Amino acid sequence: MSAISDQAYLRVLPAQKLPPPAERTGIFNWLRENLLSSPTNIVLTFLCILLFAWAVPPLIRFFLIDAVWSGTDRDACLASPAQMHPGACWAFVRVWVSYFVYGFYPLAERWRVDLFFVALTLGIVWLARLSTPRRDLGALYFFVGLPILSFILLHGAPLIGLPVVPTSLWGGILVTVVVATIGMVFSLPLGILLALGRNSEMPVMKLAAVGFIEFVRGVPLITVLFMASVMLPLFVPEQFAPDKLVRALIGVALFASAYMAEVVRGGLAAVPRGQYEAARALGLTYWRMMGLVILPQALRVTLPNIVNTFIGLFKDTTLVFVVGVFDFLRTVEAARADPKWTTPNTTVTGYAFAALFYFVCCYGMSRYARSVEAHLTRAGRR
Repeated sequence: MSAISDQAYLRVLPAQKLPPPAERTGIFNWLRENLLSSPTNIVLTFLCILLFAWAVPPLIRFFLIDAVWSGTDRDACLASPAQMHPGACWAFVRVWVSYFVYGFYPLAERWRVDLFFVALTLGIVWLARLSTPRRDLGALYFFVGLPILSFILLHGAPLIGLPVVPTSLWGGILVTVVVATIGMVFSLPLGILLALGRNSEMPVMKLAAVGFIEFVRGVPLITVLFMASVMLPLFVPEQFAPDKLVRALIGVALFASAYMAEVVRGGLAAVPRGQYEAARALGLTYWRMMGLVILPQALRVTLPNIVNTFIGLFKDTTLVFVVGVFDFLRTVEAARADPKWTTPNTTVTGYAFAALFYFVCCYGMSRYARSVEAHLTRAGRR
């Protein structure tokens, strides 16, 4: 009788889902909990509203409503009786946009740059999407196949009918993307090796890694670029001296690798010592322990810092112009100096276009890093 009596109180079907209390739902509750929860938050909220009302409408009016969208020279962007205060000169950007993207790259060969952008996008998407099948082949394509393909496309290969285009003709977004991509691709593995060397028990390896990291981190990027531009030709025969772009690529990669080493070292320090001991107890060699057990955990922990370093590197590519490399920002500088387009609003518009480009790229990297971090966190909980 007791068993039958107990079964009478067992629930067979799940309980019906009930809506949350009314006072905890809706836009007004969100405002009360997030923006109006205390006197300090109320004051800050209204100050932000006032700042928004003071700053945003004039910007919208300048960049959109009063903007000049068509024209062939500076006359279209100058004040006229019908428009006493002209806005942004987007006609300037529209006329010069191909120069901003390709620099002086020959017009008949620009399809090669477009194909490079497509190949780079394919590699990024293949690696970035965690659900993409055969990401191991994607890594092989991105780190081995893509550099070879990019060199053939951009530099040229006369044997297959592609004329050589010297790097002195490269410029604009092409150079910015190449410098940033090379810096990111090479700085991470170099940074991992430097971090492992700094944690090494071998005095020579540790001293070399510490010396390199501290020296590079102790000088600005401009100094590293000048050293790469001036000193690298001294170590090779004159006929094999790298050109200006290659020197800048080497300088940026070495500079970023020093900062990446400290980021990775922080991730290695966050891995519990028990993981090292467990890997050694299983009989794993040093490199198998690092590749299979330690580094995956360390890189996951320090992923936000890695992306933050990549974002800083992407913005630091604007400094390569000091060694004669024509990057995107330098093309904007050169275009705005054209007397045919010299107006008070041309400079502002050019810099706004550059800022929008860098913001979109950096914000995209940041959002992707947050999504990967959330995915890894959910996977770890499961």
